[in-house]
Amino acid sequence: MTTQIEPGPDAAPLGGLPENAFRPLEPGERYQPLTPAGLSPPEVTLRTIVQGVIWSAVFSAAATYIVLKLGQGIESAIPIAILTVGLSSVLARALGRASTMLENVNVLAIGATSGIIAGGSVFTMPAIYILGLEGRSSFWQIFLVPLLGAVLGVLLLAPFRRYFTLDLHGKLPFPEARATTEILVAGSRGGRSAVVLAWSAATAALYDFAGPTLKAFSDTFSTAAIGALSGFTERTRAVFSLNTSAAIFGLGYIMGVDYAAIILAGSMVSFFALVPLFAWFGPHLAGVLPPATAPLAGMPAEAIFATWVRPIGIGGIFAAGVISILKMSPVIAQAGRQAVAEVARMARGGAALATERTDRALPMWFNLLGIAGIGLAIFGYFRLSVLAAEPRATVLALVATALTLGVSFLFAAVSAWAIALISITPISGMTLTTLIITAVALSALGLSGPSGMLQTLLIGGVVCTALSMSGSLVTQYKIGHWLGATPRTIEVANILGSVVASAATTAVIILMAQVYGFTPDAAHPAALPAPQPNAMAAVLRGVMGSEGAPWFLYGVGAVFAVAVELCGVSGLAFALGMYLPMELNSPLVVGAGVAWLLRRSSKDAAVTTARYDQGTLIASGFIAGGALVGVLAAVLKFIEDRTGTSFVPDLTTLPGIGPALAGWSNWLGLLAFTLLSLGVYYVSRRAAPEGNTSP
Repeated sequence: MTTQIEPGPDAAPLGGLPENAFRPLEPGERYQPLTPAGLSPPEVTLRTIVQGVIWSAVFSAAATYIVLKLGQGIESAIPIAILTVGLSSVLARALGRASTMLENVNVLAIGATSGIIAGGSVFTMPAIYILGLEGRSSFWQIFLVPLLGAVLGVLLLAPFRRYFTLDLHGKLPFPEARATTEILVAGSRGGRSAVVLAWSAATAALYDFAGPTLKAFSDTFSTAAIGALSGFTERTRAVFSLNTSAAIFGLGYIMGVDYAAIILAGSMVSFFALVPLFAWFGPHLAGVLPPATAPLAGMPAEAIFATWVRPIGIGGIFAAGVISILKMSPVIAQAGRQAVAEVARMARGGAALATERTDRALPMWFNLLGIAGIGLAIFGYFRLSVLAAEPRATVLALVATALTLGVSFLFAAVSAWAIALISITPISGMTLTTLIITAVALSALGLSGPSGMLQTLLIGGVVCTALSMSGSLVTQYKIGHWLGATPRTIEVANILGSVVASAATTAVIILMAQVYGFTPDAAHPAALPAPQPNAMAAVLRGVMGSEGAPWFLYGVGAVFAVAVELCGVSGLAFALGMYLPMELNSPLVVGAGVAWLLRRSSKDAAVTTARYDQGTLIASGFIAGGALVGVLAAVLKFIEDRTGTSFVPDLTTLPGIGPALAGWSNWLGLLAFTLLSLGVYYVSRRAAPEGNTSP
């Protein structure tokens, strides 16, 4: 007996996105979302709230652990999208109605706060324990920091929603948003697209699990591991590295060759020019040159990059952020005028302007009053907690609040731009900049010592979470724009999810601090690395201590950003390349290169489009599979650490093949990545237009 499944009331027509979804619009042309504004399918239902809350709590725990362990955040939106689509089929059989596409978007908006909160809070809050300040802190103090920051991020980015989704339609790649949208659409319409997405996600999951987890091959190819180049590497410290992850390849494919090339150019300047330049000066410099802790002549390339070159990237990101704000000043002014006009109209008793459902967001007056309310909450929080016993506590709290709001506003749009460009936002770099600015300002006002460090960390935590939220929210806005979701629903869902994610993340941070610790000592000999919090702690010791901040290096980075902007190149993309390790940037170009070749693989436009679209589906599946296996690996590792039982074998320890895998791991990683890239090109070239069976 076959059960007839109803699609649900006002369901959107199944099928792919409109032809103009990913390209710039012609003058007078308008994009019509997959679910038209005239339809009102269910969006917020009990099933979406329950699912979203569960995913938010589960993924918050997983994301917090993996950030503390590996220093790399996990993007929860894609795996949540896959799980939501799968659960929709289960609900269809159990309840007779599948979830509408917009219900799935609402689940995504609530659940995706897990990655946002983890990325914002875990980069800063563990530094409280690293600096020995836990006696001055508590669960509620750590909980309030990401919660206030997340709500602030929603309110700060909301005025720019139309700019990013409408004005820049088709002008920015939005790799993660596109991959997630492909998952939601393919899951709704089923058929061949869903099959391609499923097998590509499974391939990427197996591939990424075999490499980093099972250690069948190295997850990073590096010329430093090639014995024949050891002399050259030792002399020059010039090292090329390439992450062999399928997920990063997929990001590069969707991003496109233009932005990928700019980012790689930044990496080339860092790793092939600046690192060798510092290494060349090493033998001519005696002693230790701060901020380094070892002589420059003996530092490996990675240490030179982290100590000397990465601060240049931070300066470039900061300058590019200022330039972006200046470029967006007309948009900011327009949003401000709109907000003032709306508040004035409401004060006169006028009604809000009617808008289409797909353009219906939280009113501008609500955003302004919300920002003011969050500002008051932050002021009261700072004044009555950390600064309560300090002289001039009110003045210090006012300055701290102004810094929090000002820096968050400055960098919110920058974070959104970075996500729209490459789905990677330099949160840690911008947060380091925030800590430096804040520490210098508060030190000038006489606040130092433990109270100064804790206050600076709290400001950094709020800012970091606000930037993380703005980066994720712009992705959700774009997904909603393509699919026809209501913006206000997305905004409210993010605020709701932030409460759950903040509680779960805070609980895991405190648990990890007690069980493992974040710095090795007698009580915690196997401490979690927690690289970002340790970096934040080092910055605070430096700025509030005698070492000082590397202002000169920041200035050099600012010059780089201004120079490339004058050449007509994106300063933010270039500075991101300078700041991020080359291993994360080089595979982006490979993925983008495959996309470039497919776009030029035939003189028949229909064939070329079919091939490129096939590659897009595969790339989206790669991103999804990589994200899912990242979560799985984190959960397995957590269970192993807690139980002392090993579930995942290390293939390099097996008798017979183990030594061979270990010895050839570097080359095996390059070979695996090469075969993966060629496989995507080959499979995509076999795609044919709809209704045609031959390529």
